[in-house]
Amino acid sequence: MTGWPRRRRQIEAAPDSAAAAPMPAAPVKPPRPRMMRQYDLVERVRSYNPDTDEDLLNRAYVYAMKAHGEQIRASGDPYFSHPLEVAAILTGLKLDDATIVAALLHDTIEDTEATRAEIDNMFGPEIGALVEGLTKLKRLELVSREAKQAENLRKLLLAIADDVRVLLIKLADRLHNMRTLEFVPPMSRQRIAEETLDIYAPLAGRMGMQEMREELEDLAFQTLDPEAHAVVGQRLDALAERNRNLIGEIETQLTTSLANKGIVSRVSGRRKQPFSIWTKMERKSVGFEQLSDIFGFRVVMPDVEACYRALGVVHMTWPVVPGRFKDYISTPKQNDYRSIHTTVIGPGNQRVELQLRTEEMDCIAELGIAAHAFYKEGAGSPTELLNRESNAFAWLRHTIEMLSESANPEEFLEHTKLELFHDQVFCFTPKGKLIALPRHANVIDFAYAVHTDVGNSTVGCKINGKFAPLSSRLQNGDEVEILTSDVQSAPPSAWESLAATGKARAAIRRATRAAVRGQYVSLGRRIVERLFIRAKIEYADDKLTGALPRLARATIEDVMASVGRGEMRAADVARAMYPDYKEERLGRPGVKKSLAAKLKLKSLPDPARGPAVIPIGGINSGLPIKFAPSGGAVPGDRIVGIITPGEGITIYPIQSPALTNFEEEPERWLDVRWDVDDTTPQRFPARIVLDSLNEPGSLAQVATVIAEHDGNIDNISMTRRSSDFTEMTIDLEVYDLKHLSAIIAQLRAKDVVARVERVNG
Repeated sequence: MTGWPRRRRQIEAAPDSAAAAPMPAAPVKPPRPRMMRQYDLVERVRSYNPDTDEDLLNRAYVYAMKAHGEQIRASGDPYFSHPLEVAAILTGLKLDDATIVAALLHDTIEDTEATRAEIDNMFGPEIGALVEGLTKLKRLELVSREAKQAENLRKLLLAIADDVRVLLIKLADRLHNMRTLEFVPPMSRQRIAEETLDIYAPLAGRMGMQEMREELEDLAFQTLDPEAHAVVGQRLDALAERNRNLIGEIETQLTTSLANKGIVSRVSGRRKQPFSIWTKMERKSVGFEQLSDIFGFRVVMPDVEACYRALGVVHMTWPVVPGRFKDYISTPKQNDYRSIHTTVIGPGNQRVELQLRTEEMDCIAELGIAAHAFYKEGAGSPTELLNRESNAFAWLRHTIEMLSESANPEEFLEHTKLELFHDQVFCFTPKGKLIALPRHANVIDFAYAVHTDVGNSTVGCKINGKFAPLSSRLQNGDEVEILTSDVQSAPPSAWESLAATGKARAAIRRATRAAVRGQYVSLGRRIVERLFIRAKIEYADDKLTGALPRLARATIEDVMASVGRGEMRAADVARAMYPDYKEERLGRPGVKKSLAAKLKLKSLPDPARGPAVIPIGGINSGLPIKFAPSGGAVPGDRIVGIITPGEGITIYPIQSPALTNFEEEPERWLDVRWDVDDTTPQRFPARIVLDSLNEPGSLAQVATVIAEHDGNIDNISMTRRSSDFTEMTIDLEVYDLKHLSAIIAQLRAKDVVARVERVNG
């Protein structure tokens, strides 16, 4: 198996004669590597695909070289060297001819005179589609850097939906750009490195391409924090030199111990990369000396049975470190990674991390999703293999589905980053279905992973047969039973801050928006129907459907939501349906009516006010309702509704002085009445103010009266008015006016209370 060529740094020493020159010699630049020739590229592909189409590769090489012509990169190299290096990286992944050709051509439509039609004609529509998919990713300019990064990722994943090879080419393109990042201006260099660390390296990891991920991380780390990169690198080099004999001894002992049991193996030691070491030090707040698993050993065997036999040999030979065993063979990661991990105390009392796997697993661990593109006789095309055999592609499909559900690119980027950066935990449904989630996920995430409708209707859960909070973090192997209710169709909005997965957060946010919109639709419909009843004209949905173009709305729900939010008046709806409709006015034109006259309707008995009145059942009534900010309102009060654009209805008692603020806005007034279900009592806000004597225990007596009468204190403030009295302002929650009056009467009966009355803001 051949990997892609690593970046090499060769510094050529200055000639001796330069030292004797009177002027300081200019720094000698490392020689540029020779650009790969046609036959080199063909030989690379032929090494793993003897049936390669040499003519196709040669034609693509010549076409791309001529198309880019005299274009030069920031490094001073011919521009054509870039697509050529991208193609070379992909030959290391053993990809098919079409992918290699698309890599050679990937910048031609964007940066040269070439067209999609020309490429289709010369190389076929399959290659043309790949090139165009990559070209679309570069044709976007947005103001916000975050928005640009988000939209580029969005477009990348949409392109992958058609052909996952677009992702492989894009990753190779990013890798070569990172290898030549030193020639880019500093500001751009920082941005590209951050984007690589944020998106492309984790995306390569998600696709199981660990070797590519590690190089991308290392190059980005070197750019973003060169001092830390150098320090960690030096410490790793020193440690490797100090433990050189120990590493060889461990490799020998492992190989010998397994061979004695008849197990053929290939053992190799490797050290972790600087970025991995640095992030672990940062995450755990430990020093370099405290890290115990800097070196790991890979044990590769011919089959799965040998892996488990080798595990037994290892555990019988050396003491096992508790809690450091993971079996990814029986339960593979979502990126197809399979291996057994264990840590033992090896020679010299050193902790030794072992990874036991087969040759095929080792190939997939390094090349990830690309390993499925290897040519298999009778197995279909490489593209079919990529899409069909890779579990990692299933994650991509799931992520792509989220595109249609995200409200904006930044939201999608946030959700995707959450899932890119998390390791996994595996849990089960009661029926044994495996659910893979990011580490630190909780029951809410599990519910939404099962199905969005399950998440929306979740009311409780059992973990391993025991009731548990929905915020409980899940552990590997947990069996989770979700308890749902038909009554709940939308989750509490607070769940969004508890959820750890992008899917759950997106679904909760979407359900919350839908619930709020539903409230506005309901309110708007009631306002419209109320106006039609008063105007004695007929309302019908089919008649409103015909008037939608005049209202510039696509659906009836859009119209009702606009009315409910205060963006459109009910009179506008009536006029669109009945062009001859004339709006009812209060009084003669130019004459202001007094507040008392406007409230005359409210003084009539409820039955006389007819069906046009909007019933109010509390804050959970399905309407966007809130109560007057200073004093509230309770059942038993005569009430008025004031509509505020974008906020819904605010309910005021009829005696509230605040109503004078809306005297000249009659279109905002709504006729409302209480419609409270006595079988399910709920509390409503009210405010009282009282003067109490300044003596010990007076506050306790006031609070006791309220508590004994089943009132709830929501807030209290105290102001010393004199040496003898303190004024208390108390926000209460009570059931109705009768309940409030009883509490006030009991407070007045206390000797410590000099005065008490209700406040209406």
